[in-house]
Amino acid sequence: MSLTAGKYWSIRRLTDRSGFFKMVAVDQRPPIMQLVQKKRGVDQASYEDVAAAKISLTKVLAPHASAVLLDPIWAWPNAHSLLDPAKGVVITLEEHAFAEDEKGRRSSNIADWSVAKIKAMGGDAVKALAWYRPDGDPETCKIQQDYVEAIGAACRRYDICFLLELLTYPLPGEQGQTKDYIEHNSKNARNVLDSVREFADPRYGVDIFKLESPVPAPQVPSPGEAGSDKVQALFDEMGQLSPVPWVMLSAGANMGEFERVMHYAYRAGASGYLAGRAIWLKAMQNFPDMAAVEAELTREALPYMDRLNHMTDEMGTPWFAHRSIGGTPVIEGAGPDFPKNYAVAF
Repeated sequence: MSLTAGKYWSIRRLTDRSGFFKMVAVDQRPPIMQLVQKKRGVDQASYEDVAAAKISLTKVLAPHASAVLLDPIWAWPNAHSLLDPAKGVVITLEEHAFAEDEKGRRSSNIADWSVAKIKAMGGDAVKALAWYRPDGDPETCKIQQDYVEAIGAACRRYDICFLLELLTYPLPGEQGQTKDYIEHNSKNARNVLDSVREFADPRYGVDIFKLESPVPAPQVPSPGEAGSDKVQALFDEMGQLSPVPWVMLSAGANMGEFERVMHYAYRAGASGYLAGRAIWLKAMQNFPDMAAVEAELTREALPYMDRLNHMTDEMGTPWFAHRSIGGTPVIEGAGPDFPKNYAVAF
């Protein structure tokens, strides 16, 4: 598979020199808002409090990541000066407040926000989250498919990397009803895998998948324990379904749970992680004492990231070693006629 020049450089910006994604997510909105509300005893988190949380997370964690995922409302406007220009920046596109009715969940973009603006501001990649139940209402599935396809088309137009996050969720009447951004603890592995199967279609234009564990993280056994072979088989299938490099999300798993998940993912060919709460949620319990938050991030989150990064180095698959790339990326139109052959929207 060949890559356009912009997408190739986008992907390189997100990885370390060895080709691994070691990315930290600071774009979470409901999880941080809810924590602030609880700690402050208020009904609505202030802009300043949410921004303060994202400033501290970026300040401490971003230097130890290959790239950082930021939202354009609270994180980027307040934490941009803390970013190392040598590191990659992924910018969120989707609105956190999804629409939901008896037919399921529907995603949309942040108001007045677009792929074009992310490209223009200097973002290295576009991240979008699509809630998806392949066994759900066909009309809702089509809406979500159209949503993702439109983003993929825009990312092709502006030649920027498209990182798609897929999450299953409980349909009305199922166990585990929640509007929180947490893992569906009764999810069916087949729904996770069939979601990847759908969006693996080239028409969606996905460059990197951000995937959830096919098995709820608390139920993932340690490698070698009873049931580990079946879990590995599910991860292996997920890896085979992904036609592009892929990373794992943490979905609110704790540190130990996510570390176990990563063992299976790396054995299945994952190229890294894009995680947030598994890294920083424990430290954030010290809010609003931001000095205490930063101290615990330094004391516990950074050593945890070091462990994840070491595991990535030892077990991960560099993005360019994915079967779709084959070891040596080929750039579309490269050669003496590159200025003529390279066509983008600008």
